[in-house]
Amino acid sequence: MSEIQVVVGIDIAKDSVEVSTLGAPGPEGGYGNDPEGHSALIAQVPAGALVVMEATGGYEAALACALQAAGLAVAVVNPKRARDFAKGVGARAKTDRIDARVLAEFGQVLKRKPELQRHLKPAVDEQVQDLAAWVTRRRQLLGMLLSERQRLALSRPKVRPSIEAMIESIRRQLDQIERQMQTHVGRHHQELDRLLRSAGGIGRVVSATLIGALPELGRLRGAQIGALVGVVPMASGQTKGRRWIQGGRFEVRRTLYMATLTAIRCNPVVRAYYLRLLAAGKVKKVA
Repeated sequence: MSEIQVVVGIDIAKDSVEVSTLGAPGPEGGYGNDPEGHSALIAQVPAGALVVMEATGGYEAALACALQAAGLAVAVVNPKRARDFAKGVGARAKTDRIDARVLAEFGQVLKRKPELQRHLKPAVDEQVQDLAAWVTRRRQLLGMLLSERQRLALSRPKVRPSIEAMIESIRRQLDQIERQMQTHVGRHHQELDRLLRSAGGIGRVVSATLIGALPELGRLRGAQIGALVGVVPMASGQTKGRRWIQGGRFEVRRTLYMATLTAIRCNPVVRAYYLRLLAAGKVKKVA
């Protein structure tokens, strides 16, 4: 990636995007966050440019895919990292134009880092995008189910039938979503699903989550994929003792944690490693 000379920073909003280009003439100003705006923007991006944008909960997805389809490298970064960078360079004001400029400056730093590949969004086909959408919807339904159960525990008798009906409806939706996920995986990702589930502790839901929410799997190795998920402890200065994990993809990390709880019971390799860590003094959750 050392040949990258041009960096384009894009600040994403629901209906529009603000663009700033460094390193060569390129797109500047506002564009619509719609197919017409995307086409107009892409037509002005120099070939070989690195495009940097923040993860915005989905508003960036269509533009990122369109940029990738045009052969451009796209980095979708954690908003906290971008904001920390902005503070570090003294950009305390926050407007769409300033944010786009800061993202372009952030990209100039990223392009010089040997681990740039880890920050690039992998191109994913529609089948993976659909699976990721089901995984996200399942997570949302589980959150709704938990909320309704908590309300039920504190509710007055008169409103309990309403809450119980909602709980039953959410459960039916969960069953339907999980059936759709499994059908989709069997139709489009059967080989990868079989490989993942060959490891004791990895079930259907964990496999679908990894395929949909971690498309970098198989492209990055070791510490790179671990850091992306957020399971690699970070050292900090002269601090001694326990280190901490932070950032990464919470949904993947939570799913892997539950899979690990199963694996330490049924997977002899994982169980032996877990027991060895306990014997070395690790607390159970860390192990």
